[in-house]
Amino acid sequence: MTLKRNSSALAIAAIASFYSASCLAAPGDHTEEKWLSDTMINARANMFHPDLNYLTFQALDKMFSSRVVEASSTPWRFEEAPIEITETFSMEGKELSLDGFLESTRTNGLLIINDGKIAYERYRNGLSETQQHAVFSVSKSIISILIGSAVEDGKIASLDDMVIDYLPELEKSGFADTKVIDLLRMRSGVAWNEHYEFGGDTQLTEVHDNSLVAYAYRWCDYAETSSEKLHEPGTQFNYSTLDTSVLGCLLERAVGTTVAEYMSETIWQPAGMESDGFWIMDGPEPVGNEFYGAGFNATLRDLGRLGLMMLDKGQANGTQVIPEAWVAESTVSDPGYEYTSEDADIGYQYQWWTLPESQAYAAIGLYNQFIYIDPQSQTVIVKLSHTPEPLGWDEANFDFFEKISGLFAE
Repeated sequence: MTLKRNSSALAIAAIASFYSASCLAAPGDHTEEKWLSDTMINARANMFHPDLNYLTFQALDKMFSSRVVEASSTPWRFEEAPIEITETFSMEGKELSLDGFLESTRTNGLLIINDGKIAYERYRNGLSETQQHAVFSVSKSIISILIGSAVEDGKIASLDDMVIDYLPELEKSGFADTKVIDLLRMRSGVAWNEHYEFGGDTQLTEVHDNSLVAYAYRWCDYAETSSEKLHEPGTQFNYSTLDTSVLGCLLERAVGTTVAEYMSETIWQPAGMESDGFWIMDGPEPVGNEFYGAGFNATLRDLGRLGLMMLDKGQANGTQVIPEAWVAESTVSDPGYEYTSEDADIGYQYQWWTLPESQAYAAIGLYNQFIYIDPQSQTVIVKLSHTPEPLGWDEANFDFFEKISGLFAE
């Protein structure tokens, strides 16, 4: 399967590279030595080093301030129905065994669930069953789930509410005439260039370096200063971690607590998650917020539980955790929204990537993090990786997902 996303969608999460502390804005008044020493700043700036990211992606709570999403006291236990996978898989013109494919695609963990049971589970490069792993922009799909819960709880009255109904401080920004649904669809119209350029000086890397690396300001602080509009709200897709950051700040304001706490109470514990998750933050406590656009970390199995909950129409181990209607609304393309652009063959609904002419949909994070959900074959695949570049290999991975799902098709 060939996937073509438009150029503005190519950087699928907040991206940074190797920046020296000298290029960063000075931190504000609220500092915390543990997180703002030169050592920590340089570590965060270099977290994507291709020789070490297999490890840093498993240790972001050691590098960033973080907020815990608490596990359930009654975990959802998986049954197992293991299969042997003898098929070969294509990668850059070569046919590879499963082991060869996992090595070539720099895989840290692979989990395949079918009919609610673990069919295959593999940990590599030091990852273990109890170790959390970064998922980057998979976090966006999690924010979507939480928005659905907030709507169900009455904390958000309507997706047609204006953003400034919840965040009046954005009244002078480009988000002043944006609706909640526009943020969910990445159609705020606010100028944002989610462009990866190794060692470059782009809008995204500027905000990343100053918020995530230096803790100089918050993502939503930057949103207050973002006044340029490229399009009318709701009209044009433009992949934007800034949109999701505003969506997360709106969620926090609506529910009246931190997103981590709300997620613990409404999703993580009711769904029977076995291990704590955590969000990295764009500043030390009590100043920073969860990095809503790309900051969540969880174990392989708990990510599988999340995918299985979506597959089971919002149910987790027999408990309706999120509304069934929200699962469909957020993952099935509305008419006219099947493609992100005229030259793309993938869609985007409410912070989930959709696959036209297929029931399958996916949460995708940079450096090849995936939760792939295929209702037709009742399959969930979680694949966590540490690739040398943030983008690429979509075609190989989606071909892999389709081939694995095909093993279970009737």
